[in-house]
Amino acid sequence: MNTDNAMNAEVSSIGALGRLLIALIFIRAGINKLGSIAATVATMRNHGIPFPDILVWGAIALELGGGLMLVAGFYARWVALALFFYTFSLALIFHAYWTVSDPAAARTDASSFFGHLSMMGGMLIVVAFGPGAYSVDALMSRPSAGLVAAKRLRPF
Repeated sequence: MNTDNAMNAEVSSIGALGRLLIALIFIRAGINKLGSIAATVATMRNHGIPFPDILVWGAIALELGGGLMLVAGFYARWVALALFFYTFSLALIFHAYWTVSDPAAARTDASSFFGHLSMMGGMLIVVAFGPGAYSVDALMSRPSAGLVAAKRLRPF
């Protein structure tokens, strides 16, 4: 194996590992929501989310399904973009630390808010650079320009 092929394999492996690591938090959250539907609905209701009995299932589908799709690299750019906006809304709705009067609670919410920003950064990297060679998208020869050249996207 020449040096270029070894380097490409290493970079592809790192990309796949990165997708796995960033997706784990979504997969875990989706599984946790499945085990605590009533508590999740109550939390959503307390934060003013409309139709929490219905939207909880959308949150589970996006977190669990989207996380698994991200791991596999299946429609990875689109899933990463959806998770980006989802995470942004979670940060603003559930972790608005600037509105919290208790300093300890504000610190906790600030930590969660900036953690969400970090996840959003990871999602933007996937949107910008794609899932890499070790992905279903690459296997199916999806175009690498993805969101940039919408005319080249294939629906299936």
